[in-house]
Amino acid sequence: MMGHENHTFTSDFILLGLFSSSQSSLVFFSFIFIIFITTVTENTVMILLILRDSRLHTPMYFLLSHLSFMDILHISNIVPKMVTDFLSGSRTISFVGCGFQVFLSLTLLGGECLLLAAMSYDRYVAICHPLHYPILMNDYVCIVMARGSWLIGTVNSIVHTAYALHFPFCASRAIDHFFCEVPAMLKLSCVDTTLYERGIYVSGLIFLLVPFSLIVASYVQILITVFQMKSSEARKKSFSTCSFHMMVVTMYYGPFIFTYMRPKSYHTPGQDKSLAIFYTILTPTFNPIIYSFRNKDVLEAMKNMLKTNFLH
Repeated sequence: MMGHENHTFTSDFILLGLFSSSQSSLVFFSFIFIIFITTVTENTVMILLILRDSRLHTPMYFLLSHLSFMDILHISNIVPKMVTDFLSGSRTISFVGCGFQVFLSLTLLGGECLLLAAMSYDRYVAICHPLHYPILMNDYVCIVMARGSWLIGTVNSIVHTAYALHFPFCASRAIDHFFCEVPAMLKLSCVDTTLYERGIYVSGLIFLLVPFSLIVASYVQILITVFQMKSSEARKKSFSTCSFHMMVVTMYYGPFIFTYMRPKSYHTPGQDKSLAIFYTILTPTFNPIIYSFRNKDVLEAMKNMLKTNFLH
């Protein structure tokens, strides 16, 4: 009983971080901070453009606005704490703060996995079944897809957050990571977490492998349709777009799958931190560039917004 009482929920955790507070880490810290500012700016601009320009009031951009909002929340959930810890030298995070990081991170990661699958379905219908697009991707379907991504991601996150944080944490409370992530926290538990790890594996199948398989299937079908087009220019443009989309999707799902669908014994701190950078920091930066800013409609909307603001 005395041993169990020592596992108090009011104890702080310690985040060992991505880099140490040394002069050699300053360049890397500055790079992360610039990425953070860039990501928030890009995605905020994207949301404003979609809201202001009527030409962007389409299913694809409606889903993209939700993706941008998720990316803003996700990187803001992690990087500001990293910056604060680096500047202050303090690496502690409260039990409640750690729980909030886990909850918001899992909500956004799960929601984004489903949202990316919905976006690939939108592209599939638009290219492979253009005549049925207004029916298959009407306003109601878009709203259901967006709200469903948020809701299912939130429910999944509540279950995992509650379950992961109820484990007693023994001896060291130092999390060898730059944010509170479940696989890193499980290493601190002094009880057997095998059953819970199986639950993570099941969630991985639902939120990672199934959506990723659907995305790949959608883009394969899109490419088959594209190669049947008579215009070589249209084929080249569509192939380029699909390639960039799949590159970003793979960069997001690949490290995510590798982190959450391996047994705890196969995890190493350095590897987990390196992989997490892809789906927490880099992908939110690339998403608006790949999905939006390469599009003529978005560039035209941005040009009009700049003209309007400049004239006023």
